[in-house]
Amino acid sequence: MKKAPKDTCDTFCYDEELVQRVQPKMDEVLGVELIFKALSDATRLKIAYALTLENELCVCDVANIIGSTTATASHHLRLLRNMKLAKYRKEGKLVFYSLADEHVHQLVSIAIQHSNEV
Repeated sequence: MKKAPKDTCDTFCYDEELVQRVQPKMDEVLGVELIFKALSDATRLKIAYALTLENELCVCDVANIIGSTTATASHHLRLLRNMKLAKYRKEGKLVFYSLADEHVHQLVSIAIQHSNEV
């Protein structure tokens, strides 16, 4: 039976200068995990992806695209909005959603692209 290659260092040592340069920057990731948590839900990711394909979608369109009720679509859209990943506008009795900005569009597009390459 072949042993798997060891994926840890055989001895503990580190580059102190490198650690001192990088470690203070770790606070920059605080809160970023919430973005990935919001997009880790398959339904919300489908919604975000649909919003990369169309600039704007009505809640009813989103519900039909993801095969859910409007209540479910609204719930997920509201969460995306609360996480600052989506924005909305109201037109009469209709509510239209779009991605919050180009960064969110790129994040979703790049993730889809990467997934298709693997």
